[in-house]
Amino acid sequence: MTTHRTPARRPWGLVLWLVFLLAACGSFIALGTWQIERRAWKLDLIERVEARVHAAPVAAPGEADWPAVNADRHAYRPVQLSGTWLPGHDTLVQASTTLGSGYWVLTPLQRDDGSVVLVNRGFAPPAQRAAGSIPLPSGQVTVTGLLRLTEPDGGFLRANDPAAGRWYSRDVDAIAHTHALARVAPYFVDAGADDAPRATGAPVPGLTVVRFHNSHLVYTITWYALALMSAGAALFLIRDARRRRG
Repeated sequence: MTTHRTPARRPWGLVLWLVFLLAACGSFIALGTWQIERRAWKLDLIERVEARVHAAPVAAPGEADWPAVNADRHAYRPVQLSGTWLPGHDTLVQASTTLGSGYWVLTPLQRDDGSVVLVNRGFAPPAQRAAGSIPLPSGQVTVTGLLRLTEPDGGFLRANDPAAGRWYSRDVDAIAHTHALARVAPYFVDAGADDAPRATGAPVPGLTVVRFHNSHLVYTITWYALALMSAGAALFLIRDARRRRG
């Protein structure tokens, strides 16, 4: 009686799976390590910003300094600037505040040298937009507030629609283009609260929330957990292959 033996299968499938799992494990470890570095950077940024917002205001960066403006050095820095408002160029950006939902009122302020800085004059409720009655002081004014970087990406799952007048983020370039403004700073200023009485119906300033999203620790744990699962799956395949051969 002749016995036919089944040829041993070549372990190419096992090898490919092991290569895939080990590569995935290495990638997950790299991503987890990157999140640790990002978390350290974010914590340092939060510490610097929290110290910065309580500093004395300095002059807002002039046109010659605009190329050097960046988040690490300038975001949320208290600044002061003077100029005159440009009427007829308000931009209302959807906002959710402690006063409810409504709009940030962004108005261009023209400085003495002719350059322009967008200023978030504060919060206005929907009724004021409907009534079209948001007062704008005339003459020379001085604004003290927090320097903010432009927000070019729109809101969460919502893109700005300048043609329809729907704004979800404070995109300085897009706002300047829509209103045909020239020599506009690459930042805007959130006006701070002051003790001066406000005109009836004027926007409410001083509602800036200094808060940074920081989920890097959760991401780190997730990536390292996936790396551990990949390594465990690879170990299981190796042990299973040994058991079958034995």
